[in-house]
Amino acid sequence: MGILSSDLYKNKIRTIDEILKLVKAGSRIFIGSGAAEPQELIRMLIEKGRHIADHETINLIELGTSPYTEAVMSRPFKQNAFFIGANVRDAVNEGRAEYTPIFLSELPGLIRSGHPKIDVAFIQVAPPDRYGFCSLGVSVDVVMAGAQAARIVIAEVNRQMPRTLGDSFIHLKDIDYLIESDLPLLTLVPPQMNEVSKRIGQNVARLIHDGTTLQTGIGMIPNAILSFLKDKNDLGVHTEMFSDGIIDLVESGVITNRRKSIHNGKIIATFCMGSQRLYDFVNDNPLIEFHPCDYTNDPFVIAQNDRMISVNAAIQVDLTGQVCADSIGEYFYSGIGGQVDFVRGASRSKGGKPVIVLPSTAKNDTVSRIVPYLDQGAGVVTSRGDVHYIATEFGIVNLHGKNLRERALALISIAHPNFRDDLVNYARQRHLVHMDQMPVALHGRYYPEEYEEVRNIGGVDILFRPVKPSDEDMQREFFYSLSDESVYYRFFNRIKAMPHEKIQPMVNIDFREEMAIVGLLGEPGGEEMVAIGRFKIDPAENHAEVAFLVRDDWQGKGIGSYLMKKLADIAIERRLDGFVADVLVENRKMMEVFHGCGYPVQVRMEDGSYLVRIDFTEGKLR
Repeated sequence: MGILSSDLYKNKIRTIDEILKLVKAGSRIFIGSGAAEPQELIRMLIEKGRHIADHETINLIELGTSPYTEAVMSRPFKQNAFFIGANVRDAVNEGRAEYTPIFLSELPGLIRSGHPKIDVAFIQVAPPDRYGFCSLGVSVDVVMAGAQAARIVIAEVNRQMPRTLGDSFIHLKDIDYLIESDLPLLTLVPPQMNEVSKRIGQNVARLIHDGTTLQTGIGMIPNAILSFLKDKNDLGVHTEMFSDGIIDLVESGVITNRRKSIHNGKIIATFCMGSQRLYDFVNDNPLIEFHPCDYTNDPFVIAQNDRMISVNAAIQVDLTGQVCADSIGEYFYSGIGGQVDFVRGASRSKGGKPVIVLPSTAKNDTVSRIVPYLDQGAGVVTSRGDVHYIATEFGIVNLHGKNLRERALALISIAHPNFRDDLVNYARQRHLVHMDQMPVALHGRYYPEEYEEVRNIGGVDILFRPVKPSDEDMQREFFYSLSDESVYYRFFNRIKAMPHEKIQPMVNIDFREEMAIVGLLGEPGGEEMVAIGRFKIDPAENHAEVAFLVRDDWQGKGIGSYLMKKLADIAIERRLDGFVADVLVENRKMMEVFHGCGYPVQVRMEDGSYLVRIDFTEGKLR
């Protein structure tokens, strides 16, 4: 520290008792956020605040305990939170504390406007450098605005606060008084990933490609997503907050920020919470810049990142696409935060994708989180018009630009199987789907996801998976993309129309009795169908009738042979003796697929077509 800075620093140091005298009755006190809570100053409030009348504390989110929100302390203190953490949740819902809903991008501007008026700001900073600048450390977010707006700024200088870089500095001259501390920062240990979070992470990772810029939060699902990105290249980060999950990806060279459109080479964030390893990682690290949240969360800034993918959590999603993320019914649970900021920013990014994630159920699979309608009192955070991708452990769908019927069927397809038929029944009553919509979960086995597989064919990744009821519109488009010849070869007729009544039974199947595997090109929510193969079991003969259809521009690339092998493997797994098929004499390509399947094939002519019989019982030919 320089000589002038040293003198300025010493002149501002006060004892706790001296600080206490500066806080007048009726003061509104701004308190620093998250892991940067000024712990000594808060301890002073708790221990001696009883002697000061009618305080109001305001803050964004607290990571530590808040004893002043307990019922016994409710008289000398009032609390006003802009985001509801676990430590103030009951106090808010019991009327002992206040909650102000607001977009995080707009909060610094609100604070600087003088509404609410701030009398005293309690903040925590790193020790000043030789020029007198103190870093706000791991929480810049709204702390800068709080310090700018307060009549008196009191800083706790913690020797263990990391010195973070970016727009994260406050000068000693802008601090009125100081106290010193030497305390470890508050830490946050994320819960261990479970199977549901891993499956959600795997689904979302399919949207993330080389050069993507990410916004993720803190918790099981964000960490699960990051764990599936180890094979990616040149990812970037522009986020509201982050935790330990990004460290390994930085150190392994996955996150380089080299392909970011703005702040090239930099991780941009407004705060972080995690372990001591994280705080050591951000300390004086030029890779990372912390900025106030009216910058990091500005949708216009976010949108300047090409290929921006935002990931935010939900509590409920209704069948029309309304997202509740801040309450459980009437019970306030969290807050608006930055979800809408990043949803709107990512949606306007070139190649961007906003994603909402949630487990399909709550309370040990007894409650569906995809619901006919939001619970009474539930708040809509992301509207029907803003929503794009929704991901659960059962898949990922894109609702943007979809009508109500398409949305309902898509969301039902990623709901927990135990609730799908109830959701279909409600959707029929609301006229969200066709009145003759078949049940999604038929009497037999639910969707057999073990048959999903990505194959590279002709240099392109194609997802092969069992058909879903939500594939109806995609299969209709597939049919109308076919040549007359392909239609004739498949249906033995020159069919001109494929209405709902014909297609619905093709995509709503009982997997005990039949199997249909579709080939899909493109990302989740934007796929196009390029092939379908199916068989239907004849239990009397223990055989199945098999058929294939490949879009004309993908014929001759090996898709038919792959589908034949996959369906044969499934049929053998189910102990079928073989396949039968009718093939027009002109359909040479189909005959080549059958003859190349590797099993004994018998062919006889019958009424102008070949009757093909494939025998599995003798095993594969050598």
